[in-house]
Formats: sequence, structure tokens, C-alpha cells
Amino acid sequence: MNDTFSHPVRIYWEDTDAGGVVYHAQYLAFLERARTEWLRARGYGQELLREAHDLVFVVRAMRIDFRKPARLDDALDVTVSLRQCRRASLVIAQAIRRGDDTLLDAEVRVAAVGAGDFRPRGIPEPLYDQLKLLEDKIAE
Repeated sequence: MNDTFSHPVRIYWEDTDAGGVVYHAQYLAFLERARTEWLRARGYGQELLREAHDLVFVVRAMRIDFRKPARLDDALDVTVSLRQCRRASLVIAQAIRRGDDTLLDAEVRVAAVGAGDFRPRGIPEPLYDQLKLLEDKIAE
């Protein structure tokens, strides 16, 4: 099953360089916001995970392909699709689109760690079970 989540983003002056083109590092913030809202939509906001489960997700690795620039006032969709769910980590596919144009795609590996000690920690069972159902089964 593939459940792609989409989060809308509008480009403001603060997101751009002097030429009105989105600064490359700003795309990371857009990707992070979409992942956060994806978890929140499943009932697991970042603060709940930290307070109730002493758990945070941290980015371990990221591959990004910048394809086309976003510009001032663009309306974008940032997508999140779970590729792999393990006991203490996730692999997430993300894209940023403007209409039918893909501006960026990324693969993000995140690790579940303790909020206090940053040591690997298992994903809480109810969330893990929910995520396993969302895992995209791609034939290798």
C-alpha cells in the first residue's frame, strides 16, 4: 500500500535569494515540515513522541536531486511516502512539486533515538504497526 502524504508550501521572500529563487538549504526546511506534519496526521506529533516516549527522529542520511528551481510566490506540494519501516529507523521518499513539475526529489533515512541520550530506540509499537501498513512495497 502506498499512502502519499502532501503538505502545501508557498514561497515567500524569506525563502529566496536576491534573484527570487529559493535558496537550496530552504528545501531542507520544507522537507522537514512535511515529515513532521505527516507524523502529526497519524496522531504522533514531535512533542508527544518526546514527552510520552522519550523519542525523537533524527536525520541520518539524505540524498537530494535538485531538478528545477522554485521561485517567489510559487505554490508547492511537498510529499512524503514511507519506503521502509524498521524497528528503529525509516526510509522516506520525498518530492517537491509545482503542479506537474518535480522540482526536487529526496530519500531521507531517519533514526529513532532517545530524546535524552540520542541512543537508538525502538519505535513505539502502536506507531510501528501503523507505519508498517504504510510501507511502500517496491519490488527490487
